[in-house]
Amino acid sequence: MQVSGKIKLINETQTFGASGFRKRELVVTTDEQYPQMLMIEFVQDKVDILDAYKVGQDVTVSINLRGREWINPEGVAKYFNSITGWRIEATAPAAQGGEAPATFETTSIAQNEEPDDLPF
Repeated sequence: MQVSGKIKLINETQTFGASGFRKRELVVTTDEQYPQMLMIEFVQDKVDILDAYKVGQDVTVSINLRGREWINPEGVAKYFNSITGWRIEATAPAAQGGEAPATFETTSIAQNEEPDDLPF
């Protein structure tokens, strides 16, 4: 899956536990009628790819949706979702909206100055 939009926030890398698990969060604001601010996690060796990007940049992020179950101490199941990024590419604003419309050169020659050789 992919998400496209503008980078709103890039957090610093966080390290957890004795294993040195690394995580870095990116927030992308989508460009649609009702823009969404989506927090996307990059983990382990993928945290470093965010160094090449900055806030305000238009990007397309390749993601995986992850879900997990947790049983609380009372025995009730709780469910959590996360969005994990694994690739990010800069996109030009014009590429998202399509190509710019063609422009045509106008002429000052009046229509009746040219010969009309059409049969109708």
